[in-house]
Amino acid sequence: MLLIKGEVEIRQKMTVEELARAMGKDIDHIYEVLLYTDIDLNSLEPDSILYEDHIKLIVKKSGMKYKSAKLKEEKERENTDAVKRPPADPAVLTPRPPVVTILGHVDHGKTTLLDSLRKTQVAAMEAGGITQHIGAFLVHLPSGEKITFLDTPGHAAFSAMRARGTHVTDIVILVVAAEDGVMQQTIESIQHAKNAGVPLILAINKCDKPEADPERVKKELLAYDVVCEEFGGDVQAVNISALKGENLMVLAEATVALAEMLELKADATGLVEGTVIESRKDKGKGPVTTAIIQRGTLRKGCVLVAGKTWAKVRFMFDENGKAVDAASPGIPVEIMGWKDVPSAGDEVLEVESEQRAHEVVAWRTYVEQQEKLKKDVEVIEAKQKEHRVEYEKKHQQLAHLTWRQRKAVLYKANKHVMFLKPKEKTEMDKNVLSVIVKGDVDGSVEAILNILDSYDADSECKLDVVHFGMGDISESDISLAEAFNGVIFGFSVKAHENIKQLAAKKGIKIKLHSIIYKLVDDLKEELNSRLPPSVVENTIGEASVLNIFSVTVGKNKIPVAGCRVQKGLLDKKMKFKLIRKRDVIWKGSLSSLKHLKDDVQVIKAGMDCGLSLDKNIEFNIGDEIICYEEKEVPQTTSWDPGF
Repeated sequence: MLLIKGEVEIRQKMTVEELARAMGKDIDHIYEVLLYTDIDLNSLEPDSILYEDHIKLIVKKSGMKYKSAKLKEEKERENTDAVKRPPADPAVLTPRPPVVTILGHVDHGKTTLLDSLRKTQVAAMEAGGITQHIGAFLVHLPSGEKITFLDTPGHAAFSAMRARGTHVTDIVILVVAAEDGVMQQTIESIQHAKNAGVPLILAINKCDKPEADPERVKKELLAYDVVCEEFGGDVQAVNISALKGENLMVLAEATVALAEMLELKADATGLVEGTVIESRKDKGKGPVTTAIIQRGTLRKGCVLVAGKTWAKVRFMFDENGKAVDAASPGIPVEIMGWKDVPSAGDEVLEVESEQRAHEVVAWRTYVEQQEKLKKDVEVIEAKQKEHRVEYEKKHQQLAHLTWRQRKAVLYKANKHVMFLKPKEKTEMDKNVLSVIVKGDVDGSVEAILNILDSYDADSECKLDVVHFGMGDISESDISLAEAFNGVIFGFSVKAHENIKQLAAKKGIKIKLHSIIYKLVDDLKEELNSRLPPSVVENTIGEASVLNIFSVTVGKNKIPVAGCRVQKGLLDKKMKFKLIRKRDVIWKGSLSSLKHLKDDVQVIKAGMDCGLSLDKNIEFNIGDEIICYEEKEVPQTTSWDPGF
């Protein structure tokens, strides 16, 4: 780049040294210019980073002009995601079974209906066949037709899939109890089906009950735009009893009839597409998913991606746990071979190879990270903006002071601590966390300070910000941290090797972070380590005093309690307390514990013993003796910064 005389080539970030070199000046010149800015010169080293706004200011104040260096354009990462194929040619489409979800109000019989439908299939299987709840199952009708039912009533994935815009369900069976009629969740179910654009079949359940009134149900539904055939609408209504298994086949046939009208067809060729219905971690099989295939035919050895994980299909099972070799559209199947568990509602896509699967997962992970980074930046920027006004107000209050005078103000505020004797200082520090905050730009420092301003747990541990500034960690930060027994937190800054060694030698912690919430988590850990552990009493045994007598030792009469252990055990090594009418009379240890005439260490439940305390206290019959141990439990800070 050609530069005219008096022009300086600048970049977004430059160290003090680099800027001085670019300007052809010495470092002192830079310091001089910065005297009247908000930069803390004490923490400024030749290798401290300056940012664009300060760089431009320095160049201008020096009577020079700046020219931005051309940035190397970051090569945009190529999108390697897997996507669905374009719609198939209608000529290759073949009929497929309908996928049915059962919705309705609690206790109206959704689960019973599913169980009864499943039983119709078990009877048809060989004896001893086990049905597994894999999230979906097939019903075979005598006519040879098949229907796929989603197994979980009010299926959680139904909502998840709708939110993601995937439509798995073709038909909704709305279950309404004949004696209850339309209830809150019935209305919600109708809404669900309408939003998804899925047709309804009405199943009026519990019709075997004497108080059943199917006609009332049909009339009530008119208010929600569900019009049955007898009222001139297109919703089929079937009266059933899920418990007794009555009219189930009529319901199944009504479903098939509606499916025929919908002309459900799919392309059984090419790469597989489907949706995850359920996923779980199985002890023997590893991550397992149930999916419904929507396009293509799934076979062993296929490579699939879903969410941020992938699978090479090792085995496939139907709902009866029987291995299957292929699954065509509309068929539910359990898939083994996943590297990790995808989420219900995730789209399943077949890819050409394992390498391609790796590319897809890498791309999806990258996109998620980028979105997260963007959100982090937005949070920081919002904080910066919000507190810029406050920041400027503070600066106006100190505006008439030079930076040396500003330092003096801070020094005076903290002077008393500097000259404490080491012993006093450590005692004072026990319940205080002194922190030094360094950031790359004042906006970041400001954002962190604003989070620290929300600290409200001073009663547990005092949080004291003894210094904050911009730039890398310097020697003066280490000296301050040593004086205050503090911790240095750096955000997007560096600590050079010699600084790290000096800190290690003096036992000073330096915590460097580039993500704000991780810095706050680390700070919370530091606070937790300063909190005294809380002591919890753990009862080991309980005994009741049944008899009282005394023994003479030398000239002293020592009270002895004859006790029986009711619970647990008494262990002489542990601590004891004497309880009378719910009040604790004494706490301490036992001076003796005897069984018959022998000294013993431990007395178990149901046994009698004689015991005396380490203090002469008169016993009463009915007193309780509790044996306990004290355990220290670490405490955590109650401060919640909000993320």
